[in-house]
Amino acid sequence: MSTDTNRQAIAQMKQEQLPVPNHRLHSWPHFVGLYAGEHVAATEFVIGATFVAMGATTRDILIGLLIGNIMAILSWTLITTPIAVQIRLSLYTYLEKIAGDSMTRLYNWANVLIFTVISAAMITVSCTAVRLLFNIPAQLEWYPTDFLFVAVVVAVGMIVVLIAMYGFNAVAEFSGLCGPWLVVMFVSGALVLFPALAESVLGKTTLTGFNDFLVIGDHSIWTGTNAEGKPGIGLWEVAGFAWAANTITHFGLIDMALLRYAKKSIYGLCTSAGMLFGHYIAWIASGIMGAGAAVLLKSTIVDLDPGDVAYRALGMSGYVIVIVAGWTTANANLYRAGLAAQAIFHNRSRKMVTFTVGCVTVAVACFPFVFRQILPLLTYAGLLVVPVGAIVFAEHVVFPRIGFTRYWAKYRNLPHSTPAIASWIAGLIFGFGLNAMQVMSFYYLFLPTWAFTILLYTFLAKLYGAAEAYPAKEEKERILNEDIREFQHEQALAEGEPVTDSTRLTLVLRWTSRLCLLLILLLALKAMFQSPDLPTYTSNRDLFYTWAFVLTISYFATAYWVLHRYKAINPQHDN
Repeated sequence: MSTDTNRQAIAQMKQEQLPVPNHRLHSWPHFVGLYAGEHVAATEFVIGATFVAMGATTRDILIGLLIGNIMAILSWTLITTPIAVQIRLSLYTYLEKIAGDSMTRLYNWANVLIFTVISAAMITVSCTAVRLLFNIPAQLEWYPTDFLFVAVVVAVGMIVVLIAMYGFNAVAEFSGLCGPWLVVMFVSGALVLFPALAESVLGKTTLTGFNDFLVIGDHSIWTGTNAEGKPGIGLWEVAGFAWAANTITHFGLIDMALLRYAKKSIYGLCTSAGMLFGHYIAWIASGIMGAGAAVLLKSTIVDLDPGDVAYRALGMSGYVIVIVAGWTTANANLYRAGLAAQAIFHNRSRKMVTFTVGCVTVAVACFPFVFRQILPLLTYAGLLVVPVGAIVFAEHVVFPRIGFTRYWAKYRNLPHSTPAIASWIAGLIFGFGLNAMQVMSFYYLFLPTWAFTILLYTFLAKLYGAAEAYPAKEEKERILNEDIREFQHEQALAEGEPVTDSTRLTLVLRWTSRLCLLLILLLALKAMFQSPDLPTYTSNRDLFYTWAFVLTISYFATAYWVLHRYKAINPQHDN
């Protein structure tokens, strides 16, 4: 194919079908905000309660969650990010080059379903806070029992859809605004409710040392006994849970869609904003908040929904945190669902496809059962996509090292890759078979499944021609990639460099937004450490409730103003 023919074909391709150009790459703060926003989410209230119900001990939580989340960070950094940075394609587009159209369509449909349901669950969680504002009764059936609840879901959900429609920048910008505030609020909620827990266990509202924290944790939060009164899960199960919670995005390579925008592979470490400040701190904080709310409401943590817990911990700001935490996770997952759907419907724009998927998502969110089944869904979804991540890893990383040809199925003009389809099916049978036989903890099943699929796919691909050389086709691919880079270079010159806003007003607004977060944290620390008795604690807590809400509004107003000013002077980069 000539260069001119290539350029005509490139100009007609959708943006999501091309590698991300250099001028659209993002620096590390974007990914810190993105992962903090996505992984400090409304589900953290649910997972925090789950560890309590599963009977983990305080020490197992503190150590096990740290181990598991560090392993997750390393998985993103060593597996997902290098592939994403080298290829600059989403998994959905890259898989088509490896496995052909048939498998890619099947896989993309599976991802549309998975991420649609996850997004729907997050929207439903957000609505648990909104329903309290309108005195809507708790939705205990699998279907909605109040028309006003449906109206709330539609209103909340369509905001998520509109943000996801506008692509990666919109998702990153929204998460960047919300991420720092979410981290501060989760920590503050735990600090504010801890004196109430201390009083119920120790008979006093203050702690004399870390040992008091462990005593309170063991007696009222992570007791080591599950909901049935039996010994609960141990350290390695807690670690496995934390590692496996996001296998769909790291070992499963789904986050290639986000990390393809990273300038460097080391930016995979930015996931620590989600894993350490998000999952680690938020899961612990949500357990504390849930236990504290249960004490105040004279209930149990498993009987409370996220809206109840957040309101008791944060007052009016609790409504905001559940709504925002649900939005940030739903945004990223709906963006992924839109990418998968757009890979199926090549002739439709990503915005229109995302809008259509979003409407379906909002309809699903009206049914509360998706929220209650979110944990089983995440666990099985991870095992479902890990074999596909293994196939891509084998093709991209293993094949060049053993002399096999990358994209061999494409070069042979195969309508589908039999080795890929067979390996995916065999990987599913292998993984779910191990689960049925209960040979090991479910949380670690993704590891042998991943290794098994890599070995099987490599063996089958060799039989079908991966070990052969295709010099003419490889040269054609090289020329196409050069033409794409030249085309994107011309686009970059037309758009120009982004302008930095260093005006005095912007600096004042930026530091004001940061000061708001600092003051919220200081008020929470005052409630935690300067409440020698219950009357003082009540006064400090009420002070926090009032001013945390005022400072929250002030934070979002000033932070959004800064973002708006930047976008106003860089309209060409607003996409």
